[in-house]
Amino acid sequence: MTKSSSDKFIPGLVQELQEFAFSQTGSTKILRMLGYGLLILALFDVVEMFVPPNFMNPAWEFQTFGSLVERVPVPLIGLALVFYGEMHSRNKWEFLSLKLISWLTLLLAVVFLLMIPLGVGNTVRLSKQSAAQISNASKQQISQAEQVEQRLNQATPEQIGNILREQGRSLDGKSPQEVKTQILSEVTRVKSQIKTQAQATESSQKLTLIKNSVKWNLGALVSATLFFSFWKATQWARISR
Repeated sequence: MTKSSSDKFIPGLVQELQEFAFSQTGSTKILRMLGYGLLILALFDVVEMFVPPNFMNPAWEFQTFGSLVERVPVPLIGLALVFYGEMHSRNKWEFLSLKLISWLTLLLAVVFLLMIPLGVGNTVRLSKQSAAQISNASKQQISQAEQVEQRLNQATPEQIGNILREQGRSLDGKSPQEVKTQILSEVTRVKSQIKTQAQATESSQKLTLIKNSVKWNLGALVSATLFFSFWKATQWARISR
């Protein structure tokens, strides 16, 4: 390449680099505005979750905890976009907002860490509550079945016929004793089914509760780690003018 041709090439290259830098600046501003938008939308979600508040209710606290963890990707993406490019081509109003957002990431890291023991505690409380509710419901059903059983055991043949007529049934040619034995057998089978169903329901609800608890508590731990990483990586925002 001759000297004259290289002299023509260098200005052209510089111009292309300048155009590329200008285009990158414009794209960076768009990404940052998208980041601020995502953070505002995330704030709307949080406000909606906490209105109305129902603290001390383990079910509400557990579901709110899960909702917060499930929605973490949106603010994380928003933070990544807002901090993109560090202090290059920033508006004046961003200097203070970046400092506040940087400290906010540390606060969020602490909040998500503190939510983990709360989530574990609510898991235990909800498991006990669920087991108690299922146990009470099954006991009531079994008690009703036992009342029927007791009434049949004390009933005379005549009373058995009256009981059947009350239910819109008849002996169908069977003796009262045969009908009594059949009904008692059905009651015993129903009592067994109630116990089996209660155990299955309790096991299913407990498994679902534990799965959600593990997922959300691990999600809270990962979220806290990521927020803390943002805080460490954005020291430049906290020391900027």
